Amino acid sequence: MPVPAPTGPLVTRGTLAAELRRLGVRTGETLLVHSSLSSLGWVNGGAVAVVQGLLDALGAQGTLVVPTQSADLSDPALWSSPPVPEQWWETIRATMPAYDPRTTPARGVGVVPETVRTWPGALRSAHPQTSFAAVGPLAPRITEGHAQDCRLGERSPLARLEALGARVLLLGVGYDSCTSFHLAEYRIPAPLVAVGRPAPGGGWEAPVEVSVTSDRFDELGRDFERERPVVRGPVGAAEARLFPVADAVAYAERWLAAHRPRREALPHPLA
Repeated sequence: MPVPAPTGPLVTRGTLAAELRRLGVRTGETLLVHSSLSSLGWVNGGAVAVVQGLLDALGAQGTLVVPTQSADLSDPALWSSPPVPEQWWETIRATMPAYDPRTTPARGVGVVPETVRTWPGALRSAHPQTSFAAVGPLAPRITEGHAQDCRLGERSPLARLEALGARVLLLGVGYDSCTSFHLAEYRIPAPLVAVGRPAPGGGWEAPVEVSVTSDRFDELGRDFERERPVVRGPVGAAEARLFPVADAVAYAERWLAAHRPRREALPHPLA
């Protein structure tokens, strides 16, 4: 049976950069990108072309930032997609490789972040489960000092991005992917939880972290978009949204305090 031809649109490095500029991406700015490669259409060059297009739009003085999470470095007792047999748990904990920013792959955030992680000159932050990678002049300032007990809070790249006036680009993904909302969870009353993961020197550790969840982020994002200025437009076949990190965090602080009841501790490394 013949394979159907792709329906397109045909996306290239050049068309991507042009459409990002048309959307409002500015030369020299700092951009936190959440993306879906498949949403863009038929991309000539795949994730490499997407990263090239983003860097072209930002220019030599711009900085590209992506989440490079590795939430699989977590307690197997909490795994559900899929779960593993309970008799495996202790062996998994004892043999799981510790986080290494040079070799630990990103997981669950798409192929574009993994491409950025391995890009020449890219830097990656130090948190074992919620790292960020960056390319550009501000990469050292954004990625350094990511505290081991602060996934997405004041001592993470998110707070640096907020202070630097960075913007968020949602490229073919929804508000459930917007990590900036998590920074707001650190600024409202939230439970703490012990998070299991492999220790850098071997063995197992369980540092205490703020409990985070993306529950209701889609609803939060819809309200945010109605009340705050969000630039929307097409990039390839994808719908893109562009807005300041600081706006998203400030709005989420108020929204979560009003709409999300105080939660019991959530033991998941990232929900």
